[in-house]
Amino acid sequence: MSVTAEAVRQLRERTGAGMMECKRALVDTGGNLDAAAELMRKQGLAKADKKAARIAAEGVIVIERSPDGHAAAMVEINCETDFVAREHDFRNFAADVARLTLAGRLPDLDALLAAELAAGESVDTRRRALVAKIGENISVRRCLVLENSGPLGAYVHGTRIGALVALEGGTEALAHDLAMHVAASNPRYRSAAEVPTEVLAKEREILGEQALKEGKSPEITARMVEGRLRKSLNEISLLGQPFVKDPDQSIEKLLAGAGARVLRFERFEVGAGIEKKQEDFVAEVMAQVSAAVGR
Repeated sequence: MSVTAEAVRQLRERTGAGMMECKRALVDTGGNLDAAAELMRKQGLAKADKKAARIAAEGVIVIERSPDGHAAAMVEINCETDFVAREHDFRNFAADVARLTLAGRLPDLDALLAAELAAGESVDTRRRALVAKIGENISVRRCLVLENSGPLGAYVHGTRIGALVALEGGTEALAHDLAMHVAASNPRYRSAAEVPTEVLAKEREILGEQALKEGKSPEITARMVEGRLRKSLNEISLLGQPFVKDPDQSIEKLLAGAGARVLRFERFEVGAGIEKKQEDFVAEVMAQVSAAVGR
């Protein structure tokens, strides 16, 4: 049967899929728009499921703030390539997800994926439709909402690193500077006192073995280990780090001077912790050559 251009246009608007896919669906369903949309949804789900095993370690970090500045949502949305990370529909999807996370104060990823972006359309349904349209695996990896009655700093470096900092006391400018610092310096803990005992024990063990190899006496070795341990803890703790805008001043001294205290900080970096596939071009070529010779 013949399918009108107007019918194809309407179906493309409803599904976000390509022109030829829409035309085939309309032909298969006798021109029925609702049936074609349902068919494409099923096809889109199949395509999304097929791509779900592919590694998505590129993407964007998006922060959405409330009008009063006392709440902010941060989300990480992943795709397979940096090309798609710059794509208009992908960016719009990420922004919509961040707005929804903030508006609903959604507590976790399961709640976010089930939440509705539009009537009858969940975040996961929109994600799957986007996979079908773009052709890459796309995932909503993580989200959080941070609320604070005091200053709340937010900073996004490009689109790949985001940070939030909640303060007691201080100013909005200080909170913003600290969010920038967290993005740049990546502290793991707020203070040395919050470092878990197992991390502390492992670090002391490593430093002890290093010091023993230097041939010092047990007393000197013990002092060396404790000194190096303090330095190591400062490097991974926010309060012990030198302030990025003034390295001569620690974050702890900066806060003391402002009469402020960090209540909580969060940092997202695109792809952090995701094991990326390493492409070995030489090995790939040699494998193809070997296969050709073996024929």
